[in-house]
Amino acid sequence: MKNMKQSFKILSLIYLILIVCAVIFKDSPAAVISALFGITYTFLAGKGNPVCYLFGVTGSGFYSYLAFHNALWGNLVLYLGYYVPMQILGFFRWKKHLKDGENEIIKISLSAKERFLTFIITVFFTLIAIYLLYFLHDKNPIIDGITTVFSITGMYLTVRRAIEQWQVWMVVNGLSAIMWAIIAFSGEKVYSTVIMWTVYFILAIYFYFEWKKEVDSYFFPF
Repeated sequence: MKNMKQSFKILSLIYLILIVCAVIFKDSPAAVISALFGITYTFLAGKGNPVCYLFGVTGSGFYSYLAFHNALWGNLVLYLGYYVPMQILGFFRWKKHLKDGENEIIKISLSAKERFLTFIITVFFTLIAIYLLYFLHDKNPIIDGITTVFSITGMYLTVRRAIEQWQVWMVVNGLSAIMWAIIAFSGEKVYSTVIMWTVYFILAIYFYFEWKKEVDSYFFPF
């Protein structure tokens, strides 16, 4: 109960900061809604709660609109064509792997072989994505390409309940915050999106260490 109250206070503070900034900078409604749902999704995912995916699907819809409006074709395809279906799949997969009597998943860690293969495949398709996005006149093909492919990997690892997802999300969230900051400074009202990705980045670091404690306890219970 104490942890729930603390989590609620943290989320409430983040929401307040987000809304105040949105009012000050006259942010777009889609950016604000996307940020609110997205941050809630990430927070609940970090807690291992399958309900996170319900917020994820809604947030993905609004974020897709922002990606379309700002000609980020890689992100648009990623969210509509991959995130939404995977989040629906993730909800049912997570429900099958809950701790006894709890609404929280059992976390896992990849083997050394799985980590190596995941890295090689991700880098290979990242190079292809960057090359293709150049021809689509993407506003930022390098960052968009990296974040798009790494996000595919991150979502796959999330559905698998693997701790390595948070390492991937650190890269995605950090670069995405930079990408949207560049767009915001160009005159677009997307400051809420910049804040959202910055919060994502911080949460990815925090939840990596939280999950690590639990995963390590499986192998080193004493």
